[in-house]
Amino acid sequence: MRTCLMLCALLIASDLAALEAKAPVEIGPAGAVPVVARNLPLEKAALPRQAEEFGVRIKDMADVLGVRDNQVVGQGIIVGLDGTGDKTGILAPQALSNFISRMGINIPAGALKPKNVAVVAVTAQLPPFVKKGTKLDVQISSLGDATSLQGGILIQTPLQGADGRVYAVAQGAISIGGFNASAGGGDATIQKNHALVGRIPNGSLVEREVETNFQKDGIVRLVLRRPDFTTAQRMATTIATRWPGSAKAIDPFTVEFKLPPVDSAEVMPMAVLAELERLRFLPDVRARVAINERTGTIVAGSQVRLMPTVLSHGNLYITIKHTPVISQPAPFSNGQTVVTSDATVTAEEEQTRAVVLEHGPTLGELAAALNALKVKPRDIIAIFQALKEAGALNADLVIM
Repeated sequence: MRTCLMLCALLIASDLAALEAKAPVEIGPAGAVPVVARNLPLEKAALPRQAEEFGVRIKDMADVLGVRDNQVVGQGIIVGLDGTGDKTGILAPQALSNFISRMGINIPAGALKPKNVAVVAVTAQLPPFVKKGTKLDVQISSLGDATSLQGGILIQTPLQGADGRVYAVAQGAISIGGFNASAGGGDATIQKNHALVGRIPNGSLVEREVETNFQKDGIVRLVLRRPDFTTAQRMATTIATRWPGSAKAIDPFTVEFKLPPVDSAEVMPMAVLAELERLRFLPDVRARVAINERTGTIVAGSQVRLMPTVLSHGNLYITIKHTPVISQPAPFSNGQTVVTSDATVTAEEEQTRAVVLEHGPTLGELAAALNALKVKPRDIIAIFQALKEAGALNADLVIM
C-alpha cells in the first residue's frame, strides 16, 4: 500500500510538470528543436491561467520587511506552591526579600527560607502593530530547584525588550496542563506532563507599543522566506502586471514595491497591500528528492529529471528451516526420548528485470518503471541513491 501511495505521488508530480510543459513554444528554423517559453524572459513566460490555478499567494511566500514579532522577557516569582518551591540557594529568598521590601517590609534575604516560592523566567511574543492594553499569553519556566509549579500564582512581573525598556507586565494563575503528586513526601511520585513549565493565557498586558515601519518614502520591501533568483523575478513580474512599473527584484531575498500615488480614498496603502498579498504566481523550486530511510518515505519535486538510464532490480532469498526430529526408544529398553533438528537451507533468486529509460525520463516514466520492477520503498531508496552516484539523477538528494 505504501508503494502505491508513493507511486501515485510521483505520478501527480509528473502531471504538474506536464502542465508546465504546455507553455507556448517558439517555432525556430526547419529542423530546430522547439524552445519552451519558460526559457524565454520571464515577462514572456508569464502563464496567467496556470498561476491562477496552481500559483501560490505572495503572502505565503514572502513577508513585509519591518513587520515582525518582538520577544520580551522578565524574571518573576511564583507564590502559593504547596511545598514544591525552591529549597536551596539564595535566588528565591533574595527575590522574595526584594518583593516584600516594595511592600514596606524589610527582611534580610538570609532570614527567609521559603518553600512555597519559586523563581521563574517569564517570556512572551509581541506581535506587530500591537496596541496598549492588548492581552497576550505568557510562558513560565522554573529557574531554581522547584519540583512543581502546580497551583502557583505569578506576581506582577515587568517584561523587557532587547533595549531594556518595559513593554508589558504579566501576572496570573499558572496552568501546567498536568499534575505532580507524591505519597506523603516519599519517593513514590506520579507526574503527568512537565510540571516545571506552564503558561498563563492572556496573562500579560501591553504597556508600550512597538513602532512598526513597513514603508519608507512610499516603498515597501517584500522578503522571500526562501531566497531564489527566479522566484524573486517572477514575484516582481506578477506585481508589475497589476501595477505597471511598480516592482523590481533587488536580490534573491528582496522585491521592492513602490506604492501607487494616493489620488483617492479607494487607493490606500493598507488596501493596496491587502490586494498584493492575494496575487498568485508560480514560484520556482530546486529539483530535490527527500528521503527518510527510517520510515521509507520518498518525496520528489516535479522538476526532477533523469538522464537516459537502465534500471535493473532483483532479490536473493535464503531460507533456513529447522525441523524437529523425535527419536522414541523401543518399549522396555530403558532408553530415553531424544529430540534432534534437521536443518534445510534453500536459496531462491528472483529473475532480474531491467528497464531502459531513454530521452530524459520524467517522474511519471520513472514511477512506471519502478512499478514494473515491483520494488518496495526501501529498494526505491537504494535505487535513487545509485542513480545519484551514477550521475543520472539531476536533482539534490536529501537524506533526512
